[in-house]
Amino acid sequence: MPFVLHLLQLAVFAQGTSEFMLSGLLPDIARDLRVPVSAAGALTSAFAVGMVLGAPLMAILGRRWPRRRALLVFLVTFLLVHVVGALTTRYDVLLATRFVAALANAGFLAVALTTAAAMVAPSARGRATAVLLGGTTLACVVGVPAGALLGELWGWRAAFWAVALVSLPAVLAILRSVPHGRPARAAGGGPGVRGELGALRSPRLVVILLLGALVNGATFCTFTYLAPLVTGVTGVGTGWVPAVLALFGLGSFAGVSAAGRLADSRPVPLLVAGGAALPLGWTVLALTAGNPVAALLLVLVQGALSFAVGATLVAQALAAAPGAPTLGGGFATAALNVGAAIGPWCGGAALTAGLGPRSPLWVSAVLTALALVLAAAARAARHRAPRDGVPGVLRTSQKTSDGNVENP
Repeated sequence: MPFVLHLLQLAVFAQGTSEFMLSGLLPDIARDLRVPVSAAGALTSAFAVGMVLGAPLMAILGRRWPRRRALLVFLVTFLLVHVVGALTTRYDVLLATRFVAALANAGFLAVALTTAAAMVAPSARGRATAVLLGGTTLACVVGVPAGALLGELWGWRAAFWAVALVSLPAVLAILRSVPHGRPARAAGGGPGVRGELGALRSPRLVVILLLGALVNGATFCTFTYLAPLVTGVTGVGTGWVPAVLALFGLGSFAGVSAAGRLADSRPVPLLVAGGAALPLGWTVLALTAGNPVAALLLVLVQGALSFAVGATLVAQALAAAPGAPTLGGGFATAALNVGAAIGPWCGGAALTAGLGPRSPLWVSAVLTALALVLAAAARAARHRAPRDGVPGVLRTSQKTSDGNVENP
């Protein structure tokens, strides 16, 4: 893998840390800015909304610029709004910075995904995608606990400064290593926005994006409510919560790493086996959550399975959108964030309904079961369709523009 991809991963790590670190900083922010904790919680909602809206919109905007310029604009904007957030004493300004940071994050990730795919051979696109998404899993393992520690030692503003500083090496790497290129709209014969949007209506792509949203929704449904599960059901003390969250992050990093090796060569077996194992794993975890050993082992396993399947679906989405070279990554990012928003909402609704701390696990099991049913139905529809009809959701190979055969 080109070394620049690992530095782009560093930027994704900083962005993932920013997205998730507020969970440990909200009480401090509320006290400092003299707002209720519920108002501080709206900072997380603002980021989620910005991610969902920003992925397709910023990808369209990025079409006007060469990839290097687009990456720089998005990353420098992300860095600067964190500086503003670290300095401000006003809640409304901090709220605005969270929304703008999410827009920049979404735009950067959308362009980075397509840039990574363009910098490697077609047979290595899955590994390139896994390298980038590995930044998000590392954020869960290292970034979020580190942000919480910085907040405890020096206040919440220290975490914002840290995110800005970690982003700097990636800015320098983009300046030095990403080719300048030409704007996507200026590329000879490249599709316009309407052409790309038309390509995104591919039934195969739509199904893959739905699967990604469902799997990611299940992942973050449980991840968001792991703390009440391990303290209220598993019976471990609150001091174990960071360790359990880090364990889930370690599993997710292992899953993305495995996807990087298999998403290019054996995507179908990975998706079939992982997709079938996910609802089973969430169900077993719900039933055995009272046993600390079983619960901790399954947290690790489910983190690995969730991110292995999710990373492979992103690679499949990019392969399924050859007619949308700039917007494919944006819509894949949006689908993941729709899931990341809806999953925790469903888990919270189950808890509010009084269904108990195990209920988010059952919600995750249902969401992944729905994904499995959807994939099976789409595959059955492909077999019933004519040869030149709707392409299948999962394919083992496809022809590239030069006539070669590659694994999507």
